[in-house]
Amino acid sequence: MTTIFDAPEEFASTALAGFCQIYPNHVRLIRNGVVRATTVPKGKVSVVVGGGSGHYPAFAGYVGQGMADAAVAGDVFASPSTAAVARVCRHAHHGGGILLGFGNYAGDVLNFGVAAERLRAEGIDVRIVAVTDDVASAVAGEHAKRRGIAGDFMIFKIAGAAAEAGLSLDDVERVARHANDRTVSFGVAFAGCTLPGANEPLFTVPKGRMALGLGIHGEPGISEQDIASATDLADVLADRLLAEKPPGCTRVAAVLNGLGSTKYEELFVLWTAVQKKLNGAGLEIVQPEAGEFVTSLDMQGCSLTLTWLDEELERYWAAPCDAPAFRRGRPDAAELRADLIVDEEVVPAIPAASEASCKSAACITDLFGEIAAMLKEKEAELGGIDAIAGDGDHGQGMRRGSDAAAKAMAAAVSAGAGAQTTLALGGDAWADRAGGTSGAIWGLLLRSWSNALNDSDAPSDAAIAEAARQALDGVTRLGRARVGDKTLVDSFVPFVDTLTAQTAAGNSAVDAWKSAATASEAAAEATASLTPRLGRARPLAEKSIGHPDPGAISLSMVAQLISGFLARRR
Repeated sequence: MTTIFDAPEEFASTALAGFCQIYPNHVRLIRNGVVRATTVPKGKVSVVVGGGSGHYPAFAGYVGQGMADAAVAGDVFASPSTAAVARVCRHAHHGGGILLGFGNYAGDVLNFGVAAERLRAEGIDVRIVAVTDDVASAVAGEHAKRRGIAGDFMIFKIAGAAAEAGLSLDDVERVARHANDRTVSFGVAFAGCTLPGANEPLFTVPKGRMALGLGIHGEPGISEQDIASATDLADVLADRLLAEKPPGCTRVAAVLNGLGSTKYEELFVLWTAVQKKLNGAGLEIVQPEAGEFVTSLDMQGCSLTLTWLDEELERYWAAPCDAPAFRRGRPDAAELRADLIVDEEVVPAIPAASEASCKSAACITDLFGEIAAMLKEKEAELGGIDAIAGDGDHGQGMRRGSDAAAKAMAAAVSAGAGAQTTLALGGDAWADRAGGTSGAIWGLLLRSWSNALNDSDAPSDAAIAEAARQALDGVTRLGRARVGDKTLVDSFVPFVDTLTAQTAAGNSAVDAWKSAATASEAAAEATASLTPRLGRARPLAEKSIGHPDPGAISLSMVAQLISGFLARRR
């Protein structure tokens, strides 16, 4: 159990602050992350990595000479927001462009992707590499669908060395993608992990059994079997990886990774069997590592990662580096940066608004106060649904996001904001505070919804229906989910279709919304029969069947609350 903390809400940020206090010669603390404390040559490619907290030494522990230039940190098991990614990248940029590295998870793909678009619009060349090493999450022919686990360490080490060697952004990207294509991982768990403040683990493993193919965000494994001896466990881990060995490959980098509560001595015992297995397959192991590299809070378990080496990959795998969590060789001496980091909070501009729009903004703010209160009450219920085939943090994220949105909206209204500005700033606050996939989706949803409103007039019924359509278009365009994928979209599409049809038929906003909320609720419940095709639940399809999607359920809850709110305000 994760037991040492003051406030669960502040666990990730406090841990990051303590980390920076301990390693001032390696990292400097900035909002939502860290940057290298040593000087960097002008024009060097910046390698920026990141993801949710709870995986130390990923990702801040990788920042240093020969590895990453910065790391973005989200809340525990939650993607950092778009704003956070962009902010850290600006601090890390040295003129040579940026390579963004992260695990292939929906929230990270969305937040890092949108951040890259914003940075490119500012004139910064940004490339993206999503790590896809987990063989348990998709078959070999669907490599792009695999999630990223302990392979993050291997790929970021190689990419960081390539950047440190002075390669161009094109070449650093090429090397990183090549390393990703030749990296595979597989893991097992003996016990689940517990979020700070939670009383129960996100999943449990029966006594005497082990879960195979687990994720690193508290997702349970795809199957179970009896706990094996070290020799048999080496077979379990290595056989799935050796099945994907490229023809002619004879040299391999190997990392045996502990997931948080597995003792180093256990890993060393297991390594003897792993080495024998790999040598027996005709492989020469190059500078192997055993220890904690990508953890999952206090999860008990381990994973094996292999990178199939060629001359170029071996050169960068063996290159010297000096990061808080990993040191190799003797990098050239580097001086500490002496410049002052300016990390000011940007105060959003509040355009002038009409009295009618300000009145609508106040109504929206009241509504979101009720939404935040409802989602706080439903946190445990939504978390329980999510834990069946996910990481169990959906309720927590929805509570944090809605609370931040309500507060941001109240501040905007106090500053004289109209309906459009109030809703847009609320969406940004939701995304920034919630993080993760749901935070990104709801931030995008509210931002897109606000685009159909304005600060000059009170929104008409037709404008509200058009705003809903624009919100749906934004979510499906960037989130890439479609009806049948078992996501929020399964509930959102019937809501928008019904709202649009009812409004076009001349029904009042109250009646149209009531019908739309009913359609949304029915569609959300119907997701129980679907098989997930996107996100973290996809590798755990069998566990998900029979249970509704938490994102669809939470959206229908919000729709129902708004329906009641409108009826009371009729």
